[in-house]
Amino acid sequence: MTAINKDTIEGNWKQFKGKVKEQWGKLTDDDLDVIAGKRDQLVGRLQERAGIARDEAEQEVKDWEDRNPDWKWL
Repeated sequence: MTAINKDTIEGNWKQFKGKVKEQWGKLTDDDLDVIAGKRDQLVGRLQERAGIARDEAEQEVKDWEDRNPDWKWL
């Protein structure tokens, strides 16, 4: 990955971090730092924090992705 792409992705995460926190208020700032724009990390943290099944967490993330088409995962 080039530095430009990495910087763009990191910038996108900073922008979308607020949207993620808005959507899933149970996630802490530490959770968001661990997630760092990685989809699988988000799904895992949602599953853990909300006490839901993995497929339910996957569906929540998919629904969020559909509402935020500009988001690009790492």
